[in-house]
Amino acid sequence: MKDLKPIQLSREEIEFVRGLVMYEDAEILALNKPAGLSSQGGRGQVHTLDELLWAFAKPGKARPRLIHRLDRDTSGVILTAKTKPAAGFLGKAMMARRFHKTYLAIVAPGAPEPKGGRIEQALRRDESGREAYMRPCPPDHPDAETAVSRYRTLKHTEGAALLELDPETGRMHQLRVHLAHIGRPIAGDARYGGALVVGGHAVPRLMLHAAALKFPHPGGGEKRLEAPPPADFAGLVQALGLG
Repeated sequence: MKDLKPIQLSREEIEFVRGLVMYEDAEILALNKPAGLSSQGGRGQVHTLDELLWAFAKPGKARPRLIHRLDRDTSGVILTAKTKPAAGFLGKAMMARRFHKTYLAIVAPGAPEPKGGRIEQALRRDESGREAYMRPCPPDHPDAETAVSRYRTLKHTEGAALLELDPETGRMHQLRVHLAHIGRPIAGDARYGGALVVGGHAVPRLMLHAAALKFPHPGGGEKRLEAPPPADFAGLVQALGLG
């Protein structure tokens, strides 16, 4: 894949993206993405994370390549490859489902029933204007994509719950749609029916955080990276008594 023409970044943008680095070696670079930053394909004047990766390119060389994406309002661990061989290795490992992703989410109202389990619900893409949605559908629908998520309740109150989520497949918006499907949409997820106020507290954004990523390292062995929840997420956890 040919690399795009380098993008000129401001000094502030370079400092910003370098400040997101949580792990780096000769082959990979991992960042703790903040909510509000598009991984790729964002609209408007603000650069996406993919474009900000030019801050790490050596003169005349390609920039690191994103291995996966996170929704714009999802925070947490995101992985890039610094070399073409590493990108190829990690891409194949992800296709073979050798990546293990762990998310945290605040949902309402209260804990799901049962409090832990497996959601196997096919999804299909539905486009409305410039917006794309995922919808539950029968598994025999011509556009159906298999989607499986595991969840467990870490702590709950009558009005909200903190869940740990493990997607077995990687469909767009999968966790968001699966949780809405079982009647516990993620707080702040206006697109899929999530509450914007929980327990009297305003929800600042989609309360979904990519907390950990375990994957085979291109140099051998396995690597696990963890990102603590950002202040807005941790603050709402405490405010709702879910800490």
